[in-house]
Amino acid sequence: MERQPILPAARARSGGGDRGFALIEILCVLAIIGLLAAIILPAIPRATSRAKLESYAVETAALLKTDRNAALRRQIQVATLVDAETRSIRSGVTGRVIRLPNDVSVNALLASRCADRVAGRSIDFFPSGMSCGGVIALVRPGMGFEVRVNWLTGGVDIVPQKLL
Repeated sequence: MERQPILPAARARSGGGDRGFALIEILCVLAIIGLLAAIILPAIPRATSRAKLESYAVETAALLKTDRNAALRRQIQVATLVDAETRSIRSGVTGRVIRLPNDVSVNALLASRCADRVAGRSIDFFPSGMSCGGVIALVRPGMGFEVRVNWLTGGVDIVPQKLL
């Protein structure tokens, strides 16, 4: 008995057609997923992590300590500028600026008068080691750190805040 070829239409009716996806179909789906990921992922806001917030506090403390040490070593007065509105801190010696991201708020508690002059925007360090003192709080929802400058000793400390 001769075997007759099965036509495609007959194969489809009998349920014996090709099963699965072609490689080109899989590649098209992967390309679409990749394109969507490339468009959507940069738009997702990334919050500052606890570790990154702590590193900003350490960086701020290091900048303040650098200014204090320069005041002691050079026997000059050094002012570290704190601008809470623009979330930036500028060294009085090196000119280095720390800029904090938008999701981190900066609250500064600074002396209004220091060494018989109006202050309020800076923490001043004196050749004697003393300072005007102040507190710079770096806060984001749920966490925060305070960088405290002692007015008598000029010492700089970092204190974690417990926020709700």
